[in-house]
Amino acid sequence: MLSSGLCKRIIPCLDVANGRTVKGVKFQNLRDIGDPVELAIEYQRQGADELMFLDISASREERSTVFDLVRSVAEHLAIPFTVGGGISKLDDVKKLLSLGADKVSINSSAVQRPQLIAEIAEACGSQCCVVAIDARKVGCESSTTKSSTNRSNGPAWEVLTKGGSVSTGLDAWVWAQQCVELGAGEFMLTSWDADGTQEGFDIEMVLAFSGLPIPVIASGGAKNPQSFVDVFSLGQADAALAASIFHDGLFTVNQVKTTLKNEGITVRLC
Repeated sequence: MLSSGLCKRIIPCLDVANGRTVKGVKFQNLRDIGDPVELAIEYQRQGADELMFLDISASREERSTVFDLVRSVAEHLAIPFTVGGGISKLDDVKKLLSLGADKVSINSSAVQRPQLIAEIAEACGSQCCVVAIDARKVGCESSTTKSSTNRSNGPAWEVLTKGGSVSTGLDAWVWAQQCVELGAGEFMLTSWDADGTQEGFDIEMVLAFSGLPIPVIASGGAKNPQSFVDVFSLGQADAALAASIFHDGLFTVNQVKTTLKNEGITVRLC
């Protein structure tokens, strides 16, 4: 089904607030899920390829990521571990990497000061720099100048920051192109419209960004194993991130991967 021989990655996400894993719908109405360390261990056991740790209230509260919790999670993991939330300067990145993180994810701070992307790429390598783009569809015209790509007459998406609470007016496609030029190594593309709905990934949005020259992690809306098949085969994502379906025990990582393998999609099985 897919021409690439590279393994597609499944990445459980731990959204953390006040030291606990939480989950909401469209970043609202958060509910407690459990202890981040315990969940990290469980998802590694299930066969997760990577783990995403997002301190979702850090940017909004204008504070640093909870470093002690990051250390505790990293101590129990043998799989790659990405940390995001409240990262505003290169010193934050270096400290997180020293605590055991493999990559960092930046969103609000990158929009506020794009040069941070270049600083991370130069000091730590592009592979360490994941730019998170939270975006919502705004129709056929965005509030910024359109790019000259073949997407120019199609839908547009607006970048959101501060945990989805701030509309920036930035065209997400134009912003993504700038991030690539600055040295970003990967995108985590979250559909605000689909986040937490369990109605399936936003295939249209993922496909629009999959032509960029760096990997795209699709996020928001995972419903069942078939939704992962769709985002890889139709959306051409490089990885897919999910929270609710794993947190609620609807499916395990291994169940998702087994379905993908049966559909001819290359994954790493335990």
